[in-house]
Amino acid sequence: MAPQLATLAEEPGGGEEAARARRKTGLHAALHRWARARIPLRFLSGGGGGGGVGGGGGGGRPSPDLRVLLSVLACPLSPVPVLPRHPRNVASSAQYILEQFRATTGCAKIEGAAKSMYAAGRVRMAMAPEPGGGIGIGGGGGGGHEGCFVVWQLVPDMWLVEMAVAGHAVAAGCDGRVAWRRTPWLDAHAARGGGARPLRRALQGLDPVTIASVFSAAEHVGEKAVDGEDCFALRLDVAPSVLSAWGDGAAEVIRHGMTGYFSQRSGLLARLDDSQLTRIQTPGAPAMYWETTVSSRLGDYRAADGAVVAHAGTSVAHLARFGADVGAARAVTRMEEAWTIDDVAFNVAGLCPAAPPAATTAAAALSPRRSDVTDRMFF
Repeated sequence: MAPQLATLAEEPGGGEEAARARRKTGLHAALHRWARARIPLRFLSGGGGGGGVGGGGGGGRPSPDLRVLLSVLACPLSPVPVLPRHPRNVASSAQYILEQFRATTGCAKIEGAAKSMYAAGRVRMAMAPEPGGGIGIGGGGGGGHEGCFVVWQLVPDMWLVEMAVAGHAVAAGCDGRVAWRRTPWLDAHAARGGGARPLRRALQGLDPVTIASVFSAAEHVGEKAVDGEDCFALRLDVAPSVLSAWGDGAAEVIRHGMTGYFSQRSGLLARLDDSQLTRIQTPGAPAMYWETTVSSRLGDYRAADGAVVAHAGTSVAHLARFGADVGAARAVTRMEEAWTIDDVAFNVAGLCPAAPPAATTAAAALSPRRSDVTDRMFF
């Protein structure tokens, strides 16, 4: 039976004793030992090392821009879960495309043999009101927020990610039953609809076995050129019955889908797109619609412990708001992210299911206040 989730606090600070206890044992302890040894001090809270990666940030709250960036790009979930393994049937074109991907990335070498995965990398995020302002890591893209992240994963559906950007940290995890997230401005809360879903960041070329599993139910919907590379397009759409379970008080998810573009030449995943449309209506206010689209380009594929993994990529997200009080035109916010993977390994010694990411402080529901619903719309 799943553990009873605690009621969500309006402000961060609830469950501090439980959080400290979790960090002293198991997966959290291993993560924080790594963080203290490897993460540059300028990424940690306050810019001077005063606080851990999971501690909720520095002396002040993040700016509104950084808050939106972390909400949308830091740790979103895949719209569909990891599917059970079945005998593979290559009768359809979609399955043929996935078999090519599996062969290219070495899935056969790690599937069933790799019980865990670890990755660490750097990230830069920025608001980009005008298209074309690249923000590549180490490049001359101008302003932005630098940070780093670490991902731990236990096969098949337990994982933990922590990211520190500009002195503020977010964390998310899944214990195999429920996914949760904690931010500096909102205490720990469970993902809408419950259940276990993989981290979208793992689908960005980081875990080929999870990518193949998630897309095993996809349909081949055509071909498209991505950065001059001819690609097959595989499409996944969340069923209406699942979307209805994601409803959260005033928020209703109308649609959510994801498309993967697999190179016809190499078989690798070249681009990952997903979009979500949410309707929000609070008592006494007109209905508002939020459409979130994220497009990730993946590259620098290299071998790691027998698998071929993407070591770099960029994401561009558009957050569009429209409704009665916005007028005819949409209010669109554009965000960009660039990341590089510095270290990735499979079958990490000492990482075992005995210490999964804890979800006991996650929240079962949020207050129906409009600001809270908007914050949680992205998770």
